[in-house]
Amino acid sequence: MKVTVCIGSSCHLKGARQVVETLQYLISENGLKDKVELGGTFCMGRCQEGVCVTVDDAFFSVSPETVRDFFVKEILAKA
Repeated sequence: MKVTVCIGSSCHLKGARQVVETLQYLISENGLKDKVELGGTFCMGRCQEGVCVTVDDAFFSVSPETVRDFFVKEILAKA
């Protein structure tokens, strides 16, 4: 599973660093380091939608407040 977080300026201002740090922690805590590839990219072109995240090819809008629920529903449940 490939998870990509936008780290462009708009998403950075909306909390991309916190989203990345939380995902790194949750991936490690749940023993998914060998199943989940976490990466970063610059602008995904959907700057109005919050911190942009893709899981494989599916797009999601995530925030530091919703990242844990996102992880459980979209990553942990499918890993």
